Amino acid sequence: MANKTNTPSDEFDAFLEIDRLRLMVVLRYREALTRNAGGFATKFYAYLSRFPATATALERFQQQGGDITALTQKQAAHMQAMINNVNDPDYPKQLQAIGAIHHQHAIAPSWIMGAYHLYQEHLLYIVHQSPEILDDDRPLLLDSLNKLLLRDMGMMLEGYWTAATAAVARERDKVEQLQQQMYNLLNNLPQTIWSIDVVGNRPIYLSPSTKEMSPISTELPIPWLTWTVAEDRPKLETAWHEALTGKHVEIESRVNGPDGKLRWFKRHFHPFADASGKIVRIDGTMEEITDAVRLRDRLRHQATTDSLTGLANRALWHDRVAQALAMARRTPAKHVVLMSLDLNRFKQINDSLGHPTGDLVLKQVANRLKDALRDSDTLARLGGDEFSVLLPAEEDERHSALTVSRKIQACFDAPFSVAGNELYLGVSIGIAAFPKDGRDGATLERHADMAMYISKRNGLTHQFYEKRTNPSAKHLRLMSQLKQGLRKQEFQLHFQPKISLSDGRSSGVEALIRWNHPKHGVLLPDSFIPLAEKMNIINDVSDWVLIKALQQFMQWRTLGIDAPVAINVPASSFQDPQFLKNIRTALDVAEAPPESIELEITENTLMSNIDRCTETLKNLSRMGIKIAIDDFGTGYSSLSYLKRLPIDHIKIDRSFVQDMNRDDSDAAIVRSVIDLGHNLGIKVIAEGVEHQDSLALLRNLGCDAAQGYHIGRPMPAPQVDGWLKQAALIH
Repeated sequence: MANKTNTPSDEFDAFLEIDRLRLMVVLRYREALTRNAGGFATKFYAYLSRFPATATALERFQQQGGDITALTQKQAAHMQAMINNVNDPDYPKQLQAIGAIHHQHAIAPSWIMGAYHLYQEHLLYIVHQSPEILDDDRPLLLDSLNKLLLRDMGMMLEGYWTAATAAVARERDKVEQLQQQMYNLLNNLPQTIWSIDVVGNRPIYLSPSTKEMSPISTELPIPWLTWTVAEDRPKLETAWHEALTGKHVEIESRVNGPDGKLRWFKRHFHPFADASGKIVRIDGTMEEITDAVRLRDRLRHQATTDSLTGLANRALWHDRVAQALAMARRTPAKHVVLMSLDLNRFKQINDSLGHPTGDLVLKQVANRLKDALRDSDTLARLGGDEFSVLLPAEEDERHSALTVSRKIQACFDAPFSVAGNELYLGVSIGIAAFPKDGRDGATLERHADMAMYISKRNGLTHQFYEKRTNPSAKHLRLMSQLKQGLRKQEFQLHFQPKISLSDGRSSGVEALIRWNHPKHGVLLPDSFIPLAEKMNIINDVSDWVLIKALQQFMQWRTLGIDAPVAINVPASSFQDPQFLKNIRTALDVAEAPPESIELEITENTLMSNIDRCTETLKNLSRMGIKIAIDDFGTGYSSLSYLKRLPIDHIKIDRSFVQDMNRDDSDAAIVRSVIDLGHNLGIKVIAEGVEHQDSLALLRNLGCDAAQGYHIGRPMPAPQVDGWLKQAALIH
């Protein structure tokens, strides 16, 4: 039998690996793929009309008597032909003729490539969206269409190039310009493209960007092997040998360039065989991915590492626990120990010295704990001052836990030195072990937490989990129910009135949250706000209070009552970068004016990060929102800062107000705070007024406003309505 002469289509089919299976899947769905060819062609020519080069060619075509409608119909026919004529031996000649026509009309190759890009987008959209195409066929169909598009484009460009070559003699300058365009096009590709003759061990083609990326190694056949980091060369050589067996290989490796910089590259090896099946050429690309690798590593690190201490975070902790449990289940003699750690007296450090100091202490704690543990153990920071330790494969879990507990306790013998302060901390440890105390990670963590709470409450160094008693169960149940309660709208605002001491009339209310627990009844903030802070949902609670308070203000305004609402802002919410945005959003949602609310922050919150707090307060003041310093006198405010801040009110802490009639020291403090506020142009409000005598003394001292049980207890909004409508004088 005579040998079949290879056609251009055969060569493209071989290079692109277009086989019968791929042709059949295209033909199977050709009706769906070509149904809207006419509509696409119209859009196609509208698109080309927007660009000078193709628009000029179309205009010249019309001037010469050409019919755009007919041309559009031809375009639709070409779309159909590209799909329907995948096996037509005359089709390559037609494409080459079309390529020659494009050259005749001076349509640059880049526009031909752009046109095929539009084809690709159109066909890929059909593949993804058409209900006629089976899901199992979509991957192969996508691959087949991409290869056919490349073949179609290649044969058209081949016709274009043949026509250009024939015109070299009379249009040499134009050909040189076209070659320069092609050079620029390849040079602008982010990949280096190369082809190596593996029989003659010589480069066939290197794209223009080769020298800019990295000089090619003189030690062929593997490109850039000399510049590859020594540790990565074995896997690169393995990939090359796999390509020589006919496999397509993709590999990432590091390269030390001539400039001394370490760079990452992704390499693709595409083998090409001759008619006998022998690999004669390796084609490939080499693309620098240094930035992508660094970003990937950074994201992986951020996703699994606590940003403050560098320890494992909650995500990595859960993964390590799951791995340890899976291994222990396969080895019954091994046990897994989980230890829950909570620092003692850390809150006092945060409150008195501020969060920056607290963060420095946490870093020192993390470093000491790391030094006390083995490499096989996992130490994680799960949030705040909560740490966890995983002992993954222990034969005697109790002995191991006791040994590690003693090492952990020893970490806190010496003081922590921060900013000239020697700070003493302790730690409470709860311990749970697999399989005795639980067979899954969630159960073990919960039981370790329970044991830790018992340890903390009883002042113990450590506590093993015990099933028979669990004094912390209610506490833990509340934690598990808190999010659900917020979602089910179990919370409610009560409002405590404030009065102006100059005339006895209402000067607004303070919003106070209550939890209408379905089992325990009405719970006060002290029983659940610390839990919300521990669970990192305090910002969600604060946002809820803000919205509800603003909505209540607007309801009162419709009744003709003007009652600004004071809202307590926890430190974590005030220091949230989204705090100002959340305030603006809440005002917009409630359609309330800024003067409807007054934000109360404590001295400790203010001083924890004075520069950031100052900027936040100034922004709030510019918005028209009032600011009050709550519990004044119990913190450590610097008067030099206080006089520069846009503070509207100072609230004297109730601890000074309640006994000032019986304690001259308290009375002197109250008088000093009132004088201080007035000298700074700040109004003063007294909290905790429970007796008529206290009210009279405050009025005599010139205090501006007061609140307390003598004036009005916290009450639901309907009761406050009547109180505010009366605007009664309180003598």
